[in-house]
Amino acid sequence: MTIDAATAAPLSTPVLLQLIWLASPALPIGGFSYSEGLEAAIDHGMVHDEHSAAEWLVDQLHLTQSRGDMAVLGQMITAWKARDEARLEALSQWVHATRESAELRLQSEQMGRSMLEWLRNQNAIDDHTIAMCNRCVPTYPLMFALALSRTGAPLDQCLQAYAFGWAENMVQAAIKSVPLGQNSGQRILTKLAQHIAPAVSNALQVTDDTRQAFSPMLAILSAQHETQYSRLFRS
Repeated sequence: MTIDAATAAPLSTPVLLQLIWLASPALPIGGFSYSEGLEAAIDHGMVHDEHSAAEWLVDQLHLTQSRGDMAVLGQMITAWKARDEARLEALSQWVHATRESAELRLQSEQMGRSMLEWLRNQNAIDDHTIAMCNRCVPTYPLMFALALSRTGAPLDQCLQAYAFGWAENMVQAAIKSVPLGQNSGQRILTKLAQHIAPAVSNALQVTDDTRQAFSPMLAILSAQHETQYSRLFRS
C-alpha cells in the first residue's frame, strides 16, 4: 500500500537530519526526566561507578530494549508504512500489557502524548491519524514509530537512531545520579554505541512469538522507585 500524506517524509529535510533530530535529547518529549529503573538500582547499590553503570545499561539494551521495545518499534514502523491499523492496535495493546509498573506505564503514555503533540505541531499527521492514535492511547513506541516511518530511512537505521537517543538519555541519567563526570559518560556512551548494531540486528529478527518484556529485577526496582525517599527522576 502506498504511504499517504500522514506518513510521507518532509521533502525539505534530508533523511539523516531527520534521524538525528528524532534521536536528539533536545526533542521536547520529556525523556530527560526518566531513568528507567537506573536511579533505583543506584539506591540499592547495584550501580555505583562507571563500570557498573556501563554494565547495567548494556544489559538493559540487550535484555529489555532489543528483545522488547526495539522489536515492537520495528514492527510498528512497518505497520505505519502499510497503514495497517489493525496491526498497530494489536502491537499497541502489547505495549500496554508489558509496562510492569505504574511509573513505566506513565512514562510510556506521557512521552507518547508529547510525541503526538510534537508531530501535530509539525503538521506531520492528519486528523484521522490523530484520532486513531488517541483510540489506541498514544504510547511512546507507537508515536516514535510513526515519526520514524515518515523519514523514509531503512528499518535498521531507524532503530539505530532510536537506540542512540535512548543511550544518550540513560547516560545523562547516570551522570546526574551516580554521579559521574562527563568523560565517564562519554566512555559509557562509546561502549553502548558498540553494542547498538548487534542489538538492532537481534531486534529485527524478533517475531510476535519471540518478542518479550521479561525483566523481573527491572520491574521490581521500578516499583520500589515509586516510594523511594530521594529521587531526581520520574522512573
